[in-house]
Amino acid sequence: MTRLETFIDAAFAFCVTMMVISVDQIPDNADELFAAFRNVPAFIISIAVIGIFWRGHWLWSRRYGLEDGVSIFISWCLIVTILVCIYPLKIVSSGMWYFLSDGRVGQPIGLHTLAQARELFTLYAIGFAALALEILLLNARALRLRNALRLSTTELLMTRSEISRWSLPLLVGLTSLVLALMLPAAYVFWSGWIYFSLAFLVPMHRRVERWRRG
Repeated sequence: MTRLETFIDAAFAFCVTMMVISVDQIPDNADELFAAFRNVPAFIISIAVIGIFWRGHWLWSRRYGLEDGVSIFISWCLIVTILVCIYPLKIVSSGMWYFLSDGRVGQPIGLHTLAQARELFTLYAIGFAALALEILLLNARALRLRNALRLSTTELLMTRSEISRWSLPLLVGLTSLVLALMLPAAYVFWSGWIYFSLAFLVPMHRRVERWRRG
């Protein structure tokens, strides 16, 4: 493990800590416990999203082990982005579960105006797209240094595949951003549902890459 990877792991671990179901205090009675457990689904999906980006950096670090100035700068940008985005992520995840469960789990987002809804989903989209872009740029950096890293043909294909794969969440995040800014009031929440398209796009990309490799 490089020092950079260790530091990134610590930053992601801090994010996970901030996502715990009862961050203020440990429940000391049944009512508080049940109220805390309403946030479990939001906690799970938030950790899953954080884990996706953590794994992207982990794979990049294990494959290339770069600690040059550019890679360090992009990784620091990744840290800043994930720390800024943890609260929008938790709010959006909790609101999604509240809507899907008809109020049984999660918490209402508590938006009072259309402007607040647009701002929340815009902020989330910017953060999501930025995280994907930063992982993409790290892999692009490895590709740029392919001669110094002595990447084999297989490794070059893997690196290019990783770049194209991370372009998917980047494009989805940018699409969500456009929708958040442009959709009419009645449909602005579609800028949040658009992220579920990745459940189809990522497996489709994986199949295409397998077909291309023969």
